[in-house]
Amino acid sequence: MCKYFWGSSKKYERICSLPRNIRIFALKFNNKIYLLVMTVKQIYELRQKGHIEEAYDAVRKLYAIDKGAYSSIAMFWVAVDVLRKRMREGRMDEAYKIILAIKRMLPNLPDKDGRMHSTFDSCQRHFENSQNACFYGAPEHIKLGRWGEYLAVNYLTDKGYVILERDWNSGHRDIDIVAQDGDVVVFVEVKTRSNSDFGGPLTAMTYAKRKNLCHAINHYVKYHHIDNPFRFDVVAIVGELGDKEVKIEHIEDFPIM
Repeated sequence: MCKYFWGSSKKYERICSLPRNIRIFALKFNNKIYLLVMTVKQIYELRQKGHIEEAYDAVRKLYAIDKGAYSSIAMFWVAVDVLRKRMREGRMDEAYKIILAIKRMLPNLPDKDGRMHSTFDSCQRHFENSQNACFYGAPEHIKLGRWGEYLAVNYLTDKGYVILERDWNSGHRDIDIVAQDGDVVVFVEVKTRSNSDFGGPLTAMTYAKRKNLCHAINHYVKYHHIDNPFRFDVVAIVGELGDKEVKIEHIEDFPIM
């Protein structure tokens, strides 16, 4: 028999890192605890006390089983707290993943006064400014490459892809983007050029480059035990750093070898 019950987190301190005076909502089945969840009110209390990481961990557990209005709103505000914290810490890759997650949930949020949308827009602008600051002092080709990957991620997200990884690497081999397109895992190489004077971005897909990518993809598939079908795509971008209008070409199922 399955039942819900209330209890003190002190009893479950081995599997719950929350303060002992916080009461928890848990699921019990055959005398075993399978899930620990806090209420929205308790999550806000953690947030107000400055326990941002604990609140984030708790709200994700709650949101996984309850995507109602109150849980969704709590998920948004705690995620924004963590996003701001990650940007302050300079952990921009993690910050970008949170931005993508918020972007996916935003259309379904009950935001009648537009406050959540305006907060998210402000965070996005701050992130973009921080990204530009990260480019300062880097060689031009590095700046262009990072900028191109940023554009490619936005492009793929707008097409409905879910971004799983960015800049995944194994030794000297790396994969720019790992994404999900339906049930297909997509490995994406991003090639950016400021112009096509010496050939377009696809000219950089040399045999040696494709061979390294093949090894990296095989390693990723084995390491993550990927059973889904997968493919290799190339996103080719032509434009000057910071241009508002760029040429983006997405080649699906590019022949890697």
